[in-house]
Amino acid sequence: MNFLIENWMLVFMAALSGGLLVWQTIQGGAGRGVPPAEAVRLINREKGVLIDVCEPAEYEKGHAVGARNIPLATLADAKGLPGNKTLPIVLLCASGARAGRAAAQLQKAGYEKAVAVAGGNAAWREANLPMESGAKGDKPENAEKTEKKARAAKAEAKPLPAPAAEAPAAPVAPVTPVAEPAPTVAEVPAVEPQTPPQEPKGA
Repeated sequence: MNFLIENWMLVFMAALSGGLLVWQTIQGGAGRGVPPAEAVRLINREKGVLIDVCEPAEYEKGHAVGARNIPLATLADAKGLPGNKTLPIVLLCASGARAGRAAAQLQKAGYEKAVAVAGGNAAWREANLPMESGAKGDKPENAEKTEKKARAAKAEAKPLPAPAAEAPAAPVAPVTPVAEPAPTVAEVPAVEPQTPPQEPKGA
């Protein structure tokens, strides 16, 4: 007891630190998360899925372009989550607190690359990243349909045909040279030799 009285400052600091740690755990790590620039990299280069865990009314007032809305309360039973658990999931909310809790929840469910954007939509705006308002078809009940349509469109896309190779020239049959007939020598009629006339004797 005397130790506690004499070292009340140390005890107070320890209790305060423990309380802050518990508070951060309850808040889902509002101060933790990736910066908006890293979130954009995950989306563009690693095919990350952007999810806003705000309530629908908040979502319709303003959200990151391309974010689908799955409120935190329905996240456990949501059908709009990607089937591929190796993809990064980038989570947003107004300030980052709910997104942090959502990231922890998804990590326990097997989405190891689930991350929250530090600062939430407020930090997204401050980074001058695009925002939009309205449902835009990203409600939870439409998220799975949107993903299926995207997969179907990708499956139907056909690669451009390779340029046709020039057809090989048809083989030319060898020309057999025709032998020209040897020139014939015109037949010359035989000429009988003529004997000179004999002079009469005694002339």
